[in-house]
Amino acid sequence: MILLDGKKISNQIKENLKSQIIELLKLGKNVPGLAAILVGDNPASQIYVSSKSKSCQEIGMRSIIEKINSDVSQENLIEIINKYNQDPNYHGILVQLPLPQHIDEDLIIETISPKKDVDGFHPISFGNLVIGKETFIPCTPAGIQELLKHYKIPTQGKHLVVVGRSNIVGKPIANLMLQKNQYANSIVTVCHSAADDLSYYTKQADILIAAIGKPLFIKSDMVKDGVVVIDVGINRIEDSSNPKGYKIVGDVDFDEVSKKASYITPVPGGVGPMTIAMLLSNTFKAYKLYGG
Repeated sequence: MILLDGKKISNQIKENLKSQIIELLKLGKNVPGLAAILVGDNPASQIYVSSKSKSCQEIGMRSIIEKINSDVSQENLIEIINKYNQDPNYHGILVQLPLPQHIDEDLIIETISPKKDVDGFHPISFGNLVIGKETFIPCTPAGIQELLKHYKIPTQGKHLVVVGRSNIVGKPIANLMLQKNQYANSIVTVCHSAADDLSYYTKQADILIAAIGKPLFIKSDMVKDGVVVIDVGINRIEDSSNPKGYKIVGDVDFDEVSKKASYITPVPGGVGPMTIAMLLSNTFKAYKLYGG
């Protein structure tokens, strides 16, 4: 069993971006910029946005966190997004989800300029992904593909099973991996809560991507020997032995499944760091395409 070390690979990606930004500074050029919009005081969202901003600073990328009260009107939020749509210093915009219930998430995502849609959530970005055109790929799926690429894991003709159908992970990774490209071109199955028996599908997987949001859901009897396991889950469960009173686990029971897997991502330290690395990569891409 080989661990897919997302932390190590993400650090390599960030170092590469950092060296390119240093060269831009030497030439007296503008640097890429990311604007993160945080609505309300959701603790998890605050941690996510803070880690994204910190990563920007580490590589010399401009960043700003626009903190907004949870009672902001939809109209005011749209005005703030449009301000950054027009700002030449910020090449990427992300609005941290989830949003308060009175805000239409779809409308907010569609307000972000497709040229600055570094999360890859805009319908134009997603549509381009589906038909195989150049676009901003959502960061978690892009990070998963980058891990497969780095470890030279064969994907062509392999049965890739995705557990989960979210717009953020399940649907885009399925569409990304069935494209006729290198480190894709897979036979893709998407299964979800409507299945009578999920294990019927997961046992067939050469590559299993777990993105269902249920802690330790995938057990060893649900996978075959030699499977490649990508665990997207980040779940907090009680742990009295931990000073914090909890521990972070994935959707996969790592202790069980790792005994049968050929490759597996740890949680934490697997997909999570790759997601942030690909956000930075998308922002740099936006800068090169539209803002440099």
